[in-house]
Amino acid sequence: MIRFLLKGILRDRHRSLFPVIIISLGVMLSVVLHAWAGGILGDVLNFTARFSAGHLKIVTRAYAKDMDQLPLDLALDHLHSLLDTLQHSYPNIEWTPRIRFGGLLDVPDAHGETRTQGTALGLAIDLLTPHSNEVKRLRIKQALRRGHFPSRPSEILLSDTFAQKMQLQPGDTVTFIGSTMFGSMAMQNVVVAGTISFGVTAMDRGSLIMDITKAQKILDMNDACGELLGYFKGGRYRPELAEQIKTKFNTQYSDPKNPFSPQLLTLMDQNDLASMWDYISSMLSFMIFVFILAMSIVLWNAGLLNGLRRYGEVGLRLAIGEEKGHVYRSMLWESLLVGILGSIVGTLFGLLVAYILQENGIDVGNAIKSASMMLPTVFKARITTATFFIGFIPGIFSTLLGTMLSGVGIYKRQTASLFKELEN
Repeated sequence: MIRFLLKGILRDRHRSLFPVIIISLGVMLSVVLHAWAGGILGDVLNFTARFSAGHLKIVTRAYAKDMDQLPLDLALDHLHSLLDTLQHSYPNIEWTPRIRFGGLLDVPDAHGETRTQGTALGLAIDLLTPHSNEVKRLRIKQALRRGHFPSRPSEILLSDTFAQKMQLQPGDTVTFIGSTMFGSMAMQNVVVAGTISFGVTAMDRGSLIMDITKAQKILDMNDACGELLGYFKGGRYRPELAEQIKTKFNTQYSDPKNPFSPQLLTLMDQNDLASMWDYISSMLSFMIFVFILAMSIVLWNAGLLNGLRRYGEVGLRLAIGEEKGHVYRSMLWESLLVGILGSIVGTLFGLLVAYILQENGIDVGNAIKSASMMLPTVFKARITTATFFIGFIPGIFSTLLGTMLSGVGIYKRQTASLFKELEN
């Protein structure tokens, strides 16, 4: 019977073309929305981990309380000893020190006098070690816009927007003015090797990137760092394992009575990310649910109208002796086949659009110029396993539901009045 119904669907365009088109469009939109929402959430988490939080982060307990103020006087000391302990205890995690600091850039004119000044948010990482994973992780070479990658500790990188605002060119010498770990003034001439643009508003606004060995000398942070970040090998955040490591490390090494004892934080413990993640996930899930519900109602109505349109056909089939149950089941089977066919077509087209968005994305940089979160300026979709199946929920079940409701009328038809109905 299924083979017979499939032939009827394929040969009778009036029966199948319109329902398949409606189902395909609804499924395609559901697939694209699901992939794009998932991509936005994934990018927020990924960018935050790469640029500021890591999968794990170790700071002093006092530093953790005022992390947004970048208190260098509360930095971690005995860095090499701590790294040796961590690499022995957690060999599957890559640990990398960073220093986040603020300061003033003084740009001289031709006579050595101050031409302009601007505040910069500095990030000191391992720039010069060959094949540094930090360079790969932050994709600094791909972000290079002008000039060249630093080859000496005295060379720095500036965000391209900041450099243009300060009227700086690669090769220019500027003076960094800041505060050391011990509160004294730090002043050092550095050379702008090149400019970068990450496509992240918070980083492109006024960032300065420097090699960590040079930053340690300028800021009097010998064998010290502001933050020690840990990344799971493979690049994927593992929340359950992160919580286990956090509990074990803090129990063993963190002393609540000592403000300078180390404290381990997970990615979700920082920047109020856990509550923000729950809120955004809930909102996007609600939006997807409402959209799929709306598409379900549309497809339900399509199935309902398709059943009502065939009122005369059903009457004829009953008049020639076909059982009501058989007619009802055949309509359900037919609806199921139409739903599967429309869902497959819609999913294929939805995956195609999602793939294009995954590769190219949509530039929303103008809309998030003032954002302080680690957000990319280009929002991309992300195709996951669920993307392949999400469209079948409204595509099949809603169509079946519409046919089931419209088909209830079959059992209300009176056989004695069928011929009178057909005559009319």
